[in-house]
Amino acid sequence: MLKVSIVTISFNQARFLERAIESVLAQDYSSLEYIIVDPGSTDGSREVIRRYEALIARAILEPDNGPADGLNKGFAATTGDILGFLNSDDILYPGAVPEAVRFFSNHPEVDVVSGHAKVIGSDDRVLRLTYSDRMSVRRYVYGGVVLIQPSTFFRRKAFEEAGGFNSANRVSWDGELFLGMACAGCKFGRSDRIWSGYRLHEESITATKRLQQTDREVFDRLFQQVIGRPRSAWDAKLELLYRTWKHFANPRDTVERIQRGPVSSAFRNDKSCRQQLRGSR
Repeated sequence: MLKVSIVTISFNQARFLERAIESVLAQDYSSLEYIIVDPGSTDGSREVIRRYEALIARAILEPDNGPADGLNKGFAATTGDILGFLNSDDILYPGAVPEAVRFFSNHPEVDVVSGHAKVIGSDDRVLRLTYSDRMSVRRYVYGGVVLIQPSTFFRRKAFEEAGGFNSANRVSWDGELFLGMACAGCKFGRSDRIWSGYRLHEESITATKRLQQTDREVFDRLFQQVIGRPRSAWDAKLELLYRTWKHFANPRDTVERIQRGPVSSAFRNDKSCRQQLRGSR
């Protein structure tokens, strides 16, 4: 039986953390190792973690240099064959882990597999669905590929070949990891199953807005790393082409976008979420 290790990084997300922990512990898979990393929460998260200490493999409660550094610490402590990571405000749905293991067993050539997700609000209400694309290095650097992070699992060798997370990346450390795996020659697969709940709430929306400019800087750096030159005006036209192609290649996600708008709009269009925003001001 393949051993699975899942790492959760948590920082001041006490109101969602317990839900994330329970979603992992509820997986019907006996060879599951769960590690939680918390660099210093002060909102009660540490108390939540202590309540579950007997059920998790390890809690790493020490300062780190950001989320990517915390994840590297967490993965350094894992012993599993298959790895995954879950943010403290997201959840795994029942059966996600055994289904991912079954996919790897049925496709021994695959190193990374991504499933799909439900976009949920703070009360677990489903706002819309979101679907992973098929991986392509070139399409990725032109903005034509999105992999749903909490619904993505990978073999240990893929993580090691990519060199782990870039600790200096504080915006899209997951995307850089997946790109690194692809550039290392890892083979990607896609499951048609919905494996996670990707949560949107007022804090995540605010953080996304705050980091948009930095995200573009990271995106440009990765582009130059892969293509071998800075982005040009011509590349902006190619990016539009690839993003348009993405909508044709992933029609289910496109239908969701047409019916319910982009992922961030799903949050703002939900009545209970609008109340959250008003209450947080």
